Amino acid sequence: MKKLLTVIGIISILGLLSFAFPKTFEITGTGTEKEITAQDGNVSGSNQADEMTQTDAGKGISKFFRYSGFANATPGHLVMLLVGLVFIFLAIRFEYEPLLLIPIGVGILIGNIPFMLESGLKLGIYEEGSVMNYLYFGVTAGIYPPLIFLGIGAMTDFSSLISNPRLMLLGAAAQVGIFITFIGALILGFYPAEAGAIGIIGGADGPTAIFLSSKLANGINILPDGTTVRNLIGPIAIAAYSYMALVPVIQPPIMRLLTNKKERLIKMKPPRAVTKLEKILFPIIGLLLTAFISPSSLPLLGMLFFGNLLKESGVTKRLADTARNSMIDIVTILLGLTVGASTQADVFLTEQSMLIFVLGALSFMVATAGGLIFAKVMNLFLRGENKINPLIGAAGVSAVPDSARVVQTMGLKEDPNNHLLMHAMAPNVSGVIGSAVAAGILLSFLL
Repeated sequence: MKKLLTVIGIISILGLLSFAFPKTFEITGTGTEKEITAQDGNVSGSNQADEMTQTDAGKGISKFFRYSGFANATPGHLVMLLVGLVFIFLAIRFEYEPLLLIPIGVGILIGNIPFMLESGLKLGIYEEGSVMNYLYFGVTAGIYPPLIFLGIGAMTDFSSLISNPRLMLLGAAAQVGIFITFIGALILGFYPAEAGAIGIIGGADGPTAIFLSSKLANGINILPDGTTVRNLIGPIAIAAYSYMALVPVIQPPIMRLLTNKKERLIKMKPPRAVTKLEKILFPIIGLLLTAFISPSSLPLLGMLFFGNLLKESGVTKRLADTARNSMIDIVTILLGLTVGASTQADVFLTEQSMLIFVLGALSFMVATAGGLIFAKVMNLFLRGENKINPLIGAAGVSAVPDSARVVQTMGLKEDPNNHLLMHAMAPNVSGVIGSAVAAGILLSFLL
């Protein structure tokens, strides 16, 4: 504590001293300020040297202060630093997606440390040649999301979906949030490409949101009328990951509102056992089918099914372990850190960013409601033990496995013996596939 106070004291003293010296003092070519003539006989050589030393020291301290964060801080920087601390707090205190929110929170802090812009220091994430800019290339070029999907595929068990394929419809129904948000963004004045990138937030899939925004709303693409799209990668990514982390907060009230107690007490029959052959064939068939339907989704779904085949084949254990452990951890760190750093105050704090967060919240709610309502509709055509618990419809968003866990928790609150996790995983993983297909469709129409 004493060391910390000493450091703070030194910095404070240096900051106060800097005000004692002229900040714009320069030695001009004419030598007006420093010219010493024969008439200045009262000034000895020693005094002249002392004066120059003091002036140089003053200039040095003044320059130090101008380059420090204290001189360059703005209210926007302070707001974003507070946001970063909130992310870290939520991750540690409430364990809301800590593997994502801690890297993003620290990234927000790194991206919003004030510094002198255009000074040649190459610190900012948007400055060519900076270390953060090199790391950010993985986001802007859409490299990180497919690698994340590879890891997800290697750790996902599709057995529940294979055993009850009709539950895939719930994952498809939840994607209604994407298209409603797309329409809402158009109404609010966003360009079609920007609206498409914003709409994908409704799928609650961070990697997919980053992938699509890196293609459509990257600040580079030129629209037919000559307008350049805005760079919305940061706001879209932060919104998507924020709502993924807040699944346990956002979804339960909607689930209670749209279902009654009788529906929440429905017990579903156990899923059937799935053979190894089915598990091996599923990623192969899934890859071919989705790629033909939406070729633009191939970078995401190709890696997802490839990772799953590594897991289910049984002969590539080392590769599967690497994909679902070391590799996905490394990419998650880089992705979270760079996405967080992209929220540089002068770029992030705009009216468009606020609208994106509002649209994202609404889209997530609509997606949750879409899955719940469609589950109730399906029950109109099902009888007896074939009926499904509508709660699992909320897992149709692709926040894997958090939505499925929320469904499990809600089911146990109503009936301690009603375990819905395995059933909820079916629409949950189909939501991942559905959001990627939707992203591919939007990409093919809007790019």
